[in-house]
Amino acid sequence: MQKFKKVIYSALACTFLLNFNIPVNSTEKEVKVFSGRHYNTDRSVYKKFAQETGIKVRLIEAAGISLIERLKREGKNSQADLILLVDAARITNAAKLGLLQSIESNNLENDVPVGLKDPDKEWYALTRRVRVMVVNPKVVDLSKINDYTDLADPSLKGKVCLRNRKSPYNQSLVANQIINKGEEATKNWLNGMISNVSKPFFPGDISIVRAVSKRKCGVGIVNHYYVARMLAGVNGRRDALYAKKTVVLTPNPAHVNISAGGVAKYATNKTAAIKLLEYLASPSGSEGLAAPTFEHPLKEVNQNPIVKDFGPFTPDKVTVEDLGVNNSLAIKLMKEAGWD
Repeated sequence: MQKFKKVIYSALACTFLLNFNIPVNSTEKEVKVFSGRHYNTDRSVYKKFAQETGIKVRLIEAAGISLIERLKREGKNSQADLILLVDAARITNAAKLGLLQSIESNNLENDVPVGLKDPDKEWYALTRRVRVMVVNPKVVDLSKINDYTDLADPSLKGKVCLRNRKSPYNQSLVANQIINKGEEATKNWLNGMISNVSKPFFPGDISIVRAVSKRKCGVGIVNHYYVARMLAGVNGRRDALYAKKTVVLTPNPAHVNISAGGVAKYATNKTAAIKLLEYLASPSGSEGLAAPTFEHPLKEVNQNPIVKDFGPFTPDKVTVEDLGVNNSLAIKLMKEAGWD
């Protein structure tokens, strides 16, 4: 079993009580967060929440699929109060498996836009991610690429790089195309695009940006914030130089994915979990999560100059719920097309 990394804010909360005049009358003592987000900057948001409410946060981080398996295995014995996952497929699957519970919150209903929340009130989006195309203009003519479907053009034979089929981001993209274009058109797109792929398939988005930069291929599909993080030097000077050799193209409208949260089915601190979820989905909380990671908050565009240079984006009208519903069909079509 994967070893889980634990970051305990209990001691920090005591420090907050002493140094930041946190109210000592809070009836909720602690909220345990199981998170598939892996950003150190998230912790500053938890600290601010603890400072303002007096509620301590215990954070356990792991890959989303590992968290889901752990929750299934532990059942009623689970210690989780709040579950945070990335990608529409992950959060909707957690709901289908009965790992989340429906909650009542006017704040969440007001702060989370339509299409980015569960109609049954089991999960709510916290940040947004845009699936973009990253291109090397010395390999591919930029004028010929406007949409994901353009990657099926025969002129791109051997010039397309893709992350492997297991990526939930790609599964959600295919689900998005099924909804927007229909099953038959999606099959044709997949067959054409996969025939253009410069294999092997890649394990992550960053490796795709590197490959495009090195002219191992000419165009790939990635989440926008991976490129932004590379340009900002988060991964080091070499990756920043790689990213600078590429151009980000955003389809109009664009497929938008999310990170999201829901209260665990057997949460022992439900009230505290709801308070934290409300905090994370609030305008300040969503921006606190999204700004340093180069994601987009729920209602605004990330104001970082690097992200703004990618240009504006218009989300399509596909709901996160619909992405989850079509996930199984998306995986089936990907397999049939040879997307390994």
